Amino acid sequence: MGRKRVIDQQAVLDAAERVVGRDGAANLTIDAVAKEAGVNKASVLYDHKSKQALVEAVVDRAFQRDNAHHKRIEEQIADPQGRAIRGRIVAAAEPPPEEFRAVALNLSAALVLDAGLREKMQSNQASTIARIIETSPSPRGALIAYLALEGLKFLEHLDFHHFAREDRDRVLREINWLVTTDPQEIDLPDSSAS
Repeated sequence: MGRKRVIDQQAVLDAAERVVGRDGAANLTIDAVAKEAGVNKASVLYDHKSKQALVEAVVDRAFQRDNAHHKRIEEQIADPQGRAIRGRIVAAAEPPPEEFRAVALNLSAALVLDAGLREKMQSNQASTIARIIETSPSPRGALIAYLALEGLKFLEHLDFHHFAREDRDRVLREINWLVTTDPQEIDLPDSSAS
């Protein structure tokens, strides 16, 4: 009697990420992931009962990795005040790897089109924003810094714009400056007057 082959689920999710990056989340198939992982279809279906479950697992792992990455960086920052936003700024010092851009773009499309996946993103963002506000001496400045940082990441991850390294570093320093600012509110122009 032979031993059962143990399937490395991380390898299956790695294969699913490659398929998403190459073909898009909408075109992901269990067959394509099985072939990419070098396993049979039943092995993929054992843990991921459907294409949707597989895409959700890829998204969940992306959130877990991102949150763990930021937590490790935050732990290295000595000053606890503003640690959550400063950790995110430090993490953004390196642009996203080229091979991840296609995955980010295609997963973003899946998030937009699927209400359940979008709820996961909304929950993750709400938790991140709450931590940033709670741990910052200037909550409004930190929130504006986070919005600017996410805008930079959005442009890069979705391959809309890439700054030269020197310009990018300067933008990050300026985002870091926003963390401690005390924004002054001004009245918005009346849109009904036009």
